[in-house]
Amino acid sequence: MMLAATLALGSTAAVALQKNPMVGGAAMYPTKTIVENASQSKDHTTLVAAVKAAGLVDTLSGPGPFTVFAPTNAAFKKLPAGTVDTLLKPENKQQLTGVLTYHVVPGRITAEDIAAKAKANGGTATYATVQGGNLMFRKAGNGWAIMDAKGDKGRITTANVMQSNGVIHVIDTVMLPQ
Repeated sequence: MMLAATLALGSTAAVALQKNPMVGGAAMYPTKTIVENASQSKDHTTLVAAVKAAGLVDTLSGPGPFTVFAPTNAAFKKLPAGTVDTLLKPENKQQLTGVLTYHVVPGRITAEDIAAKAKANGGTATYATVQGGNLMFRKAGNGWAIMDAKGDKGRITTANVMQSNGVIHVIDTVMLPQ
């Protein structure tokens, strides 16, 4: 419904008119950075802890722009027991960085951009991540499914959370690179 309205208005006008959604019980401000906003979301404490452990705070606080597909705490809980604890260990920083940067695409990619790219490419939009792998997107009901290189699927649950240095799309599954 919001996607159709946004497409009808045109992406620039729609962004100016739409109000950023609440995420994790916190207001998201388009004047704040990805890290500043994510740090306020009670649904993203695991992601924020991982970003800190990987040393990516400065990068994701920088000018960007970046598009972050941000897994919730519940998404991290879907991983096999012990996975998060193992990734957060200092000796696994490189692997953690790989997982996190697999959720980041250079540029400011909105849901409207994903829809347009999918329409132009037979229903699938593919974006190269900072990690070097690809994330794929397909229409799923009223929203979008996200797929990693191994074929694992999740959903974008909240799209177009605009930031001063990019955009966040909340997702319900941690995507893993090959």
